[in-house]
Amino acid sequence: MIRKFQLKMDTREAIAGYLFVAPLMLGLIILTLIPVLGSLLLSFTDWNFVAGLGGIRFAGVDNFIRLFHDDAFMKSLLNNLLFIITVPVTIIIALLLAILIDKQVFLKDLFKVIYFLPYISSIVAIAMVWQVMFHPSLGPVNQFLMSLGWANPPKWLADIHYALPSLMLIQIWILLGYNIIIFIAGLQSIPKDLYEAADIDGANVWRKFRNITVPCISPTTFFLLVTGVIGSFKIFDLIQVLTQGGPANSTTVIVYELYDTAFNQLKTGYASSMALVLFLICLIITALQMLAQKKWVNY
Repeated sequence: MIRKFQLKMDTREAIAGYLFVAPLMLGLIILTLIPVLGSLLLSFTDWNFVAGLGGIRFAGVDNFIRLFHDDAFMKSLLNNLLFIITVPVTIIIALLLAILIDKQVFLKDLFKVIYFLPYISSIVAIAMVWQVMFHPSLGPVNQFLMSLGWANPPKWLADIHYALPSLMLIQIWILLGYNIIIFIAGLQSIPKDLYEAADIDGANVWRKFRNITVPCISPTTFFLLVTGVIGSFKIFDLIQVLTQGGPANSTTVIVYELYDTAFNQLKTGYASSMALVLFLICLIITALQMLAQKKWVNY
């Protein structure tokens, strides 16, 4: 009798659990899983959504062969790989600032808010601010450089050689606050006993940083590295607002190229093949990071 009652309770708890997760699972299936599978199938077709479902034609692997002969796509892939540089740069700067804010600065909460503001601000507003900052003739940046005697400073976002580095700089500025907050949480979880023992042994600041701080926050660093690299492949809004891939495709990335191909050129099948390649690149890089983390992340 008691066993039967226990089974009923277990069944009720299981049903209650399924009911709680059902809305999320339904949303995941309808809004994520089905579109992903649809995109996977469309990547093997020659189709544009204006023609309707009747216009779908099977194209095999032609879309993927075209991709690797498409100069615009290859340029966007190269730009995405260059954009990954922003991830370690942001992590290093954020770690140094987090250590300073955590230990050496008064009004810590104020600094956290100041650094975090760009992360939660509208990308459009941020883009407008930097558009003014980088204005070729009237912007404060070039005005300052000209006051120092630089007669012909770069045109930044309008310059084929400086546009991508300018966007990378803005991206670092945006993500800095988020990385600092995560690092501060990681630093505050390190046991103080370790630093006290190191002080007794006569360790200097550098040895404490290298042998205590860095190993103890390695899980935090790994989290920021993985999410940062994936995020660098998803960048779109900043480029759409500031450069729209120009000048001369110097700032185009895969997601922007995908958007332009699907919604401006109406090549839905070809754009889906770009999405699949992007997914595979992110999957491979993340898998390599997961394998490499066994050598340097301490849990």
